[in-house]
Amino acid sequence: MGFLCAQDTRVVLLGTGNPNPQPDRMGPAVAVITGSRAYIVDCGPGVVRRAVQAGIRSQDLNRLFITHLHSDHTLGYPDFIFTPGVMGRTEPLQVYGPKGTRAMTRHIQQAWKEDLDIRLRGGEPSHAEAYVVQVKEFKAGEIYKDDYVRVVAFPVSHGKWKEAYAFRFETQDKVIVISGDTRYDERMVEAAKGADILVHEVFCEEGWKKRKPEWRAYHAAYHTSSSDLARLAQKIQPKKLVLYHQLLMGCTPETLLAELRAGYGGQIVDGKDLDVIR
Repeated sequence: MGFLCAQDTRVVLLGTGNPNPQPDRMGPAVAVITGSRAYIVDCGPGVVRRAVQAGIRSQDLNRLFITHLHSDHTLGYPDFIFTPGVMGRTEPLQVYGPKGTRAMTRHIQQAWKEDLDIRLRGGEPSHAEAYVVQVKEFKAGEIYKDDYVRVVAFPVSHGKWKEAYAFRFETQDKVIVISGDTRYDERMVEAAKGADILVHEVFCEEGWKKRKPEWRAYHAAYHTSSSDLARLAQKIQPKKLVLYHQLLMGCTPETLLAELRAGYGGQIVDGKDLDVIR
């Protein structure tokens, strides 16, 4: 694949949170910025405002990739559709998501139909194209390619979800893999080979052990423990392992990092909102 120019690809963590409302952590969202474009993975609550804080113009929020349709990863979707339209986006929003994304989009547009009618026909300067959402529901494999990036989706195990995916972004200068929500999954090893940056969710085992049995069963089926992530990273050997969607469950960030370092000696970044990783 040919790229337009030399690139400085970086990851910006727009949201490192989870369903627990934490004022300093917005819902899951990650920006891969390369060349002159921003590619956003997931759209948790606060995604547009965090993007602006990170220096991404609202009108440049026009490519969105969704790992799965859990609410904490999609509650910012209406915001992603409408706010950039108000703020100057002039082209359609391209959305790549699993089965169900098209129906979700249709229902959001119907829910805000009156708002859209007034914005387009009520005197507000507007671009009708800005509110067009072009949804492509994908299966595993290459799902996107342009002159800056190639994106490959691969399935991961996330409890009862029939479709949950991780993404591999390949640019001229980096390979970036973003896990989405998943328990330990060997498919990640092959898919993340050669990764410069692996952004992966995790939960603290010390905190998990203190939870009620039903919650321990739930998290074991849906998410990745610190020891399992260490085992995974040891096999993948990314240049940087970046934590997001951290589920501390009452333990400290220091405890979580100690658990990981007990089984993995590589570089670990305990991700926080607005962190930039190169």
